Amino acid sequence: MRHVKWKFVALFTLLVSFVDKDSIFSGQDVGDKAPQFTLSATDEGEQPLSLKNLRGNYVLLSFWASYDAASRMQNVQLSKAVAHMPSQVRMVSVSFDEYRSVFDETVKKDRIDPAISFVELEGENSSLYKQYSLQKGFKNYLLNPEGVIIAKDVDADELSAYVQ
Repeated sequence: MRHVKWKFVALFTLLVSFVDKDSIFSGQDVGDKAPQFTLSATDEGEQPLSLKNLRGNYVLLSFWASYDAASRMQNVQLSKAVAHMPSQVRMVSVSFDEYRSVFDETVKKDRIDPAISFVELEGENSSLYKQYSLQKGFKNYLLNPEGVIIAKDVDADELSAYVQ
């Protein structure tokens, strides 16, 4: 019995060593169906945004926070690029700032279209943050019209190549 336990431990250790830990904990990957979510409207009177309602369009999901300079800068560049693209490309910019005032000021200062900007005030505790495994860093995802991820962490130049 003692030898069986050690053989099991050795086999388990061997199997775990072959697992790609980065792919397990890195969020969604290209080829995955994007997890559905609904975001509350930022202005009163506006309807909440449901990812499901954007099907039929290319959708760029940009996850960022004002305290993360790299993701914030990437979000600004992507929003400017999408503004010059055909109407079948929609952007959803999601900030994980925990204070509404910080989000509002950042959107204004960065000149991001408020119609595409949403804030998840629960920050790192939100289910959306966990669903997309953003604890390893903010990312962006490009979805095809069927809601499948076709690119991850694209920049403004790559974006236009994907949707043409």
